[in-house]
Amino acid sequence: MQLAFEDFTPGRVFQLGTTVVDREEMLAFARRFDPQPFHVDEEAAKESIFGGLAASGWFTVGLWMRAYADGVLNGATSLGSPGGEEIAWPAPVFAGDELVATMEVLEARRSRTRPGVGLVRLRAHLRRGEQEVFRSTFTGMFGTRDGGGAASG
Repeated sequence: MQLAFEDFTPGRVFQLGTTVVDREEMLAFARRFDPQPFHVDEEAAKESIFGGLAASGWFTVGLWMRAYADGVLNGATSLGSPGGEEIAWPAPVFAGDELVATMEVLEARRSRTRPGVGLVRLRAHLRRGEQEVFRSTFTGMFGTRDGGGAASG
């Protein structure tokens, strides 16, 4: 059975799995999309505040997004996202890091204007051990099982 809006109850935490940061993928992404010296140049990175090559924060978001797509979206009535209000990278990510992805449901309500659509406020996390390396709060849209009904908020 597909996950639908009704499955996203406040307080529910989804365990999205673990990924190990691949150095070549990290560098390829940085070279193409975020070529700052501490992302692409080993010597410059050693002299940076990171002390070595650090992953682009946007690459880190991509790692979480893949876990979210595999663990939730591809088996859900996902209708996209209108955006969010927070994104943070409180600690750097390095090649070889093992990261654990989770997602917590903060709030859920039916759309007032679109029957059959639920709006779910979510918090994304990636952690290396106990240390948080990525956090985001955003809204996901999911279809309801009944395709409509009375709006609740």
